[in-house]
Amino acid sequence: MKIIIKPSSGAGLNLRELFQYKELLWTLTYKDIRVKYAQTIIGFLWAVVNPLFSLVILSFVFGTVANVAVEGAGGEPVPHIVYTIAGLCGWQYFSEVLSQAGTSIIGAQNMVKKIYFPRLIIPLSKAITAFIDFAVVIIIMIICMIIYQYPPSSNIVYFPLFFLIAVISGLAAGIWMSALTIRFRDFKHITPLLLRVGMFATPIAYPASSVPEKYQMFFYMNPMAGVVEGMRWSIVGGPDLNPMAYMSFGVIIILFIFGLLYFRRVETVMADIL
Repeated sequence: MKIIIKPSSGAGLNLRELFQYKELLWTLTYKDIRVKYAQTIIGFLWAVVNPLFSLVILSFVFGTVANVAVEGAGGEPVPHIVYTIAGLCGWQYFSEVLSQAGTSIIGAQNMVKKIYFPRLIIPLSKAITAFIDFAVVIIIMIICMIIYQYPPSSNIVYFPLFFLIAVISGLAAGIWMSALTIRFRDFKHITPLLLRVGMFATPIAYPASSVPEKYQMFFYMNPMAGVVEGMRWSIVGGPDLNPMAYMSFGVIIILFIFGLLYFRRVETVMADIL
């Protein structure tokens, strides 16, 4: 005899239901952490190699080839590698969540078809797993700041706030992609393309002020533009945030809310589509 359990009604985020399945959330998170680098030659070191490779490439292109001038607190110059790793913190977390959560539902389709649980737990587990990669980037940044003897600015007290916004942005993108990929498998191929373009369209290794003023509005429609600028400002200081950065924060909130609405709509037919 089959027992059919329908998802709870309503379009909002059912926190009570998510809490009831918290053990499944931690189980999926632990599984993701354990198998992520399983059967690889260097194992967990990939969590260090990936951000280091991005750091070297971006710092070389924008710091050495393009020779982009960057400044920190008091208008003093900042070592470009420190400037870049400070900007890479938020982007690394976002890209990790998006790349992993995008195909997370498809990867767990056997479980989705057999048992009921809040499907949102699957992309949420990817967002928690990405904290490890974020922690690795933070450690690399601290090492770089020690080597170059560059202390954090007094704005560091705002860092948790911008990190929270980065988490919301990663969840928003991951929720959208996980739901869209179920209906349109093309998004499995679109996601890597978006991340490659996004890395250079986001001010990771260059200041947003270098973007021509006539393009500023379009530039800050990129949700990660404001997040990356804010996190770097809290770490190395520098000029005050462009007021248009709040446009990015607004885009993140809109994407998150409508992402949840769309996900809840697709959730009722996920098992059938898969």
